[in-house]
This record gives sequence, structure tokens and C-alpha cells, in this order.
Amino acid sequence: MPKVSNKGQQMPESPIRKLVPYAEIAKKKGHKVYHLNIGQPDIKTPDVALQAVKNAAISVLEYSHSAGFESYRTKLSQYYKNQGLQIDTQDIIITTGGSEALLFAMGSTMDAGDEIIIPEPFYANYNGFSTASGVNVIPVISGIETGFALPPIEAFEKLITPKTKAILICNPGNPTGYLYSQEEILKLAEIVKKHDLFLIADEVYREFTYDGDKHFSVMNVPGLEEHAIMIDSVSKRYSMCGARIGCIVSKNKEVMTTAMKFAQARLSPPTYAQIASEAALETPQSYFDDVITEYKDRRDTLITELNKIEGVVVAKPKGAFYCIAKLPIDNADKFAQWLLESYDLNGETVMVAPAAGFYSTPNVGLDEVRIAYVLKKEDLIKSVQILKEAIAAYNKL
Repeated sequence: MPKVSNKGQQMPESPIRKLVPYAEIAKKKGHKVYHLNIGQPDIKTPDVALQAVKNAAISVLEYSHSAGFESYRTKLSQYYKNQGLQIDTQDIIITTGGSEALLFAMGSTMDAGDEIIIPEPFYANYNGFSTASGVNVIPVISGIETGFALPPIEAFEKLITPKTKAILICNPGNPTGYLYSQEEILKLAEIVKKHDLFLIADEVYREFTYDGDKHFSVMNVPGLEEHAIMIDSVSKRYSMCGARIGCIVSKNKEVMTTAMKFAQARLSPPTYAQIASEAALETPQSYFDDVITEYKDRRDTLITELNKIEGVVVAKPKGAFYCIAKLPIDNADKFAQWLLESYDLNGETVMVAPAAGFYSTPNVGLDEVRIAYVLKKEDLIKSVQILKEAIAAYNKL
């Protein structure tokens, strides 16, 4: 029998999605499952985006330009300029989600066997993208004790070798909700310039910041033009996860010329999704004001409720809509599966994402879970109550 590739065998499972079969079984039993495991907002997609697709008069569904619609890239450029980022149309390639943008970034800057430094815990699919690209992840660990703040620059410098090609951050962070300060971004800028590295910043949650804190982009740093690569997406901004539209952005012309080769190889991003994404740029600021208020209330509700559970440690997120919680249990993977397979409270249970899958260092985060606060406040309160009762029951087994 032919064998699958070593690369395929090494591809990690998603800690977010691997428990789906157990959730399906729980639902077939008649249990209600509160999904705290995945960053799928319940916020309504802007009507202007949906109407643009409904009203599109298309008789032939053609390829678009490999870089995406010029009209969309031009309007996207203006959107960034309104955010204070001097990004031009030619600095943007539209991709099939932020995921493809990350693959283009890795493919354009790294060869097999090269290394990328990533503060962990990090978005689990960074492990998968790196494996697919033949790139080795070198983690620098941030801890829940410091709220997952950027580790000291010395910690980065100790890890840099001749094979190091880039540092990758997510800002604000998935899964931690950590928002990098301007000072931290400038420190990273200095280290990548000093060692001639790329700084790849996944900024798909840029709008979601709280408590008056502001997002500071790698594209804001003067003198970083040849080093900075920004990843973006419409998925979370407009609650359009299913559109699968993102982009890779850089002032580095050689990087963008190389990324364009990858874009040409996959032909073009999807047409209807680009129509929706271009129209979404007309979304009024009031939409975001309401969404941010809602997420802040959800965050505050979740953190307040989690802090009522004895033994739980949780870092208060500054952005995005996730937090990492350290639970008084032996193993979050076992616990998460048990919640779906063997536990319910009045016919209801919760689904969480075990956090070990957000680390590349073995045996780290084994008692941690990622929680996405993408449910309404009443459901979050009920979910944490179920979690509290479940922890007590699990620890008696």
C-alpha cells in the first residue's frame, strides 16, 4: 500500500477542530453544546456586503487578477490610509483568507530547514503552515503570569541562528488576546533590522482593542519597509469568516514580486467573496463602535465569571476576542473530550479548545484552554457555570 508523506504525517491536528466529532455525538444525544472553542463571531455580517453579492449582475463567473480586483485593492489602500498606514495599491495582494497570505509570506521568505521565531502560545495553524512550508518553528515562551507580554528581547536574541529568517507575531493575539504596545513593536523592529530578518505581523484583529488601548501596526514603523510583512483578513473584522478573503501587504518589492508568483500559481481569489469584501469597506464606523462595545462587555462578563471559579487563573485580554484560562485539572485535552463525551448539566455542555495545541514546546499548556467570547453574555455566564460544575465533577473521577 502506498504511504502518505512524512510531511503529511507531521501536520498537526487543529486543537480547535479536532473535537468536532465528539461535539456532533453530544448533539445527537440531544445535548446543547456551547461553542467556546472557535473564533466564529455571532455578529451579523454587514448588510452592504451581503447585498452586493445578491445584486451582482454576473453572466460569466470569470477569474479575477491574481492580485485580486484592482478596485478592491485601491479601496483597501484607502482604508489603510484612513487608519494612518501609508499602504498603496501595489503593496497589496488579495489572498484566499489570511491563511493563504501566511503561506505566501513563508514561501516568499523562507526555504526548507529555515527557522521562524514565534512567541507562544500562538495561533495553532502557524504550526501547520510552518510544517507545510518545511520551516522550523522556534518558540519563545510568554506566560500567563505576565498576561502573555512580549518576552525580553534577550530571549529572542538567544534563539537567532544563521537559519533564522523571520519573527512572526499576532497582534492583537490569538489565542491570548494580548495587544502589543508601541514600545514592544519598536523593540522587535530594532532586532529584525539588527539581524536582517523579516517581521511578519498577523493583524487580522486590529479593530478589536479595549480600554482605550490603540493598535500599533508594523507598517507604522519608519525604516522597517524592507522587513515588515502584514497579514490581514475580512473574517473577523466584518464577521465574514466564510468569505475566505485576506491579503498580504508589504513595501518590500522583492517580497511582493515573489508572493505574486504564488498568487499566479493558485490563479485568483474567489470573485463573489471579493465583491462582498469590497462592499464591506463601506461599513459605517457605527458598526464597529457597537461591535467593540459588545465584545468588551462579553470580555468583562467572561473574566468576572471565570475568576469566581476556585483555582482558575486567567489573563485579561486587551484585544481580539479570546483568552487563555489555566484550569485546576490534570489535562485539558482529556477534560475537553470528557465534557463532550461524558458530561452534561441539565442537558447542556461546553466545548473548549485545549491550549497545548497553541504551543510548539512539548508538555506546555497542558492545563490551559482557549476560550472565545463570541457568544452573547447570557450564554457566556451559563457556559462558565457549566465549566465550574464540570471541573468539580471531573476532579472527583
